[in-house]
Amino acid sequence: MQPTGNRLLDLLAPSQLERLRPHLTPEPLPLNRTLQPRGKPVESVYFPTSGMISIVAMMRDGAAVEVGIAGCEGMLGVQALLGDDNSLNEAMVQIPGSALGMSAGVLRQEMQESTQLRQVMLKYVQLALNTATQSAACNRAHLLEQRLARWLLTARDRSGSDRLPLTHEFIAMMLGVRRAGVTVAAQSLQSAGLIEYAHGRITVVDREGLEAATCECYEVVRREHARLFGAGDESAPTRTLEYENQPRV
Repeated sequence: MQPTGNRLLDLLAPSQLERLRPHLTPEPLPLNRTLQPRGKPVESVYFPTSGMISIVAMMRDGAAVEVGIAGCEGMLGVQALLGDDNSLNEAMVQIPGSALGMSAGVLRQEMQESTQLRQVMLKYVQLALNTATQSAACNRAHLLEQRLARWLLTARDRSGSDRLPLTHEFIAMMLGVRRAGVTVAAQSLQSAGLIEYAHGRITVVDREGLEAATCECYEVVRREHARLFGAGDESAPTRTLEYENQPRV
């Protein structure tokens, strides 16, 4: 069966994926497209096949801080999986790409009818919660250079490209720090030969070196992904998970 390009969907048994295919609609993800406005009902969920979506918390004074990322490893719209119909945060496209969109109501209905789909989606919710917890600890405990290295690796894993169209201003907003701090941290990584930065684009040139420069949080999240989904590398092909209770089709 032809894979969808979204690793979460491609974990599903072929019969389950075939049930979902008629409800999946290709969606372009142009830069800065808002997919989930803050405080609005979550009517659709998105399974990215390329590019990257940032989930951003907006403060009263206008400040914005990234609190999550969705790429081809997962989905946007975990609220809908838990029965909620409102988004506390705003979701926007930060690296252009494409996705498969689906009605949140249809996905909830399919989860009620399929044990496997429900288990896969709830495992992703658990991963998202554990990642957010680790990120909160990382932001408090680790140096900005380490946090920047971790963020770049995370963005690279989800976008599927070493070339990331990112400005220092945007990264500063995503990390919740001043632009000057990001500039110093990026210069340090560039001087070490790990990245190249020019004209609003960062290129990862030494992935292994960047992994050595980051904190342990990057590996903690990767191990959690492997524990929940049985894949050792988020960028590697996934396998279909086996369950005692097969989906009802």
